[in-house]
Amino acid sequence: MRRKELRVSAKPIFVFTGVVIKENEGYSSLCLELDVASQGETIEEANLNLMEAVTLYLETAIESNLPLIRPVLERENPINTRPNDVMKIFKMNIDFQVRAYA
Repeated sequence: MRRKELRVSAKPIFVFTGVVIKENEGYSSLCLELDVASQGETIEEANLNLMEAVTLYLETAIESNLPLIRPVLERENPINTRPNDVMKIFKMNIDFQVRAYA
């Protein structure tokens, strides 16, 4: 039997908040909506590494039927707990191609 496929023309865009934090050595980065983290030697590297980690997390979560949104608790949010170490707050736009099969 042949599988039918429906292609959705517009790619959905997910918008998440990233935070880059100064550490003793280098920088860490955190997605507040997904509790996904990364790091880098520079602010830009931490930023790029976080976008890659978020993309990989979302791909895995969708494929494995895991929860997509699992936000960082307010009491653990570095914006609240380490405001002097926050170097950058930015929005990440992640897009996906969605296919439906029957």
